[in-house]
Amino acid sequence: MILILGGTTEGRLAVRVCDAAGKPYWYSTRGDMQQIECSHGEHITGAMDFAGMSRFCAAHGVRLLIDAAHPFAVSLHETVAAVAESLDIPAVRVERVYPARDSSAIWCEDYADAIARLEAGGVERLLALTGVQTISKLEPYWKKHDCYFRILRREASCVKAFEQGFDPSRLVYYQEEDESALIERLRPGAILTKESGASGGFMEKLSAASAAGIPVYAVKRPALPLYSETVTGEHGLRRAVEQLLPGFFDLRSGFTTGACATAASKAALMTLLGMETGGSVEIEIPDGERLSLKVCDICRGDSWASAAVVKEAGDDPDVTSGVSIVAKVAFAGGGMAAAATDAVGQAGSGSVAAAADGEGARICFLQGEGVGRVTLPGLGIEIGQPAINPVPRKMIIRNLRELYAGALDVTISVPGGRELALKTFNPKLGIEGGISIIGTSGIVRPFSNEAFVEAIRREAEVARAVGAGRLIINSGAKSEAYLKARFPQEPPQAFVHYGNFIGETLKIAAQTGFEQVTMGIMMGKAVKLAEGHLDTHSKNVVMNKYFLGRLALEAGCTPSARASIDSVTLARELWDSLSGTDLALFCTALLELCHHVCQAVYPQSAGHLQILLIAEDGTIFE
Repeated sequence: MILILGGTTEGRLAVRVCDAAGKPYWYSTRGDMQQIECSHGEHITGAMDFAGMSRFCAAHGVRLLIDAAHPFAVSLHETVAAVAESLDIPAVRVERVYPARDSSAIWCEDYADAIARLEAGGVERLLALTGVQTISKLEPYWKKHDCYFRILRREASCVKAFEQGFDPSRLVYYQEEDESALIERLRPGAILTKESGASGGFMEKLSAASAAGIPVYAVKRPALPLYSETVTGEHGLRRAVEQLLPGFFDLRSGFTTGACATAASKAALMTLLGMETGGSVEIEIPDGERLSLKVCDICRGDSWASAAVVKEAGDDPDVTSGVSIVAKVAFAGGGMAAAATDAVGQAGSGSVAAAADGEGARICFLQGEGVGRVTLPGLGIEIGQPAINPVPRKMIIRNLRELYAGALDVTISVPGGRELALKTFNPKLGIEGGISIIGTSGIVRPFSNEAFVEAIRREAEVARAVGAGRLIINSGAKSEAYLKARFPQEPPQAFVHYGNFIGETLKIAAQTGFEQVTMGIMMGKAVKLAEGHLDTHSKNVVMNKYFLGRLALEAGCTPSARASIDSVTLARELWDSLSGTDLALFCTALLELCHHVCQAVYPQSAGHLQILLIAEDGTIFE
């Protein structure tokens, strides 16, 4: 069982992660003001001290604590750490993402320091954006100066302010106007805020104050206790739960080859710059979350260093699981062009292959052993370049630019990758000699639908790039073989497997501009599609005999057709169990319904969709 201490944006994040497991958990907030739906958890309210939290954990079999409370909830953080140590259970901190401390702000150690600095700065009129809980802490200041506090418009907050003797006319409320409008109306001499991180809108407050030409006094976030794990987003939290509470999630997540290549590259660069990795490195993935990956096999030469990350795919059936992703990073253009302390991420916005901050500060990607080479257009990578996809390239550049602004050569290798590539779509995509370094999120979700759909998109883009006038989609090798015999003039890249993702594939066909689409479909998937299921996976939908019987009736089939339908176990048996006349009527009606369902994702305005119903022996009905 898990106990989440929430009440914040991070608390909502923790609920989303835990709900995805479909297992029970507890979500605790001090008050009852946060409106939150816990699909599989129970929301409890009331502050917990050490004794109360200890009793609750013991009574309910809590085996993991997740502290997702406000960063300034010092007492609660200390309680969580103490309970975790006392009961010998792990605790995970869901921390906010904090931007680097802006030098334009006046940073204060605590509220007493803030008062001293405000006094020293001669601030007579202050707008405090620190919340109702800080009114008492700032009393020595507002007793002597003109001060406004912004608080939540709710009875408990107003009562607390009144009880502390604060003038009600000096209260302003959230959600009535933004910081810029508030500053314009009140004309304060300064703003006081907390280091609340990205989710607390800190940068927006700083920007509004800067536009108004007034200083910002910021109280630094307090130091946190030592937790078993500290994470900054959903992916990190899920992995922490998977590791600290095995079995809570039925399937484990993993990392993409792109994330592994990024971590290996960063570890190699750190080594090259004389920095210690400590056995793991932290990287930023595309959504801004920071994750830690283990690194190994670190080596260093005169002007180069290398490191490896062993790919963890979790429970996803990935051919690269357990394989080493190796990065070698070398100074280019005559050695160290800039000190590490001068690096400022100028190329982090997304350069590709060999250009970044300028001609003298490029990052060039080189093909190592087991990484493929691109030979066909349509993948977003120049022909002849190593098959390192655009998103991993950007991710590597962004993370390396955190450390170094000079020119670098980055070589990615995957020992054994040439053999692994034969088990992937790469030969069909025109990627020769190895695997691709891929991944759009940095995370592998178990049995990832996203990864399969992304592969479909890449194949469609390649088909478009090689000039295929028609996209021919099919469910697998058997139907593809029949379709290739039907359309021998089409290039091999025109044939794309949709698996169970008919709807997603047709969306991609429309998005990539194919005005001619042929879909080969076998009876089992066709009867599911006709009923309205654009995802035909057996875990989502099974053959509905009642629907098929009604369809046969509406199609004008004989009464014996219904009996035949009732007797079949698999849809493909319909080819043999229906009479010739009934089969023709049934298949015609079936295809009409399939067309109707597909129009939702591939409308007539997108182009012409041809649907071919394929029998087990290759007979095609249209």
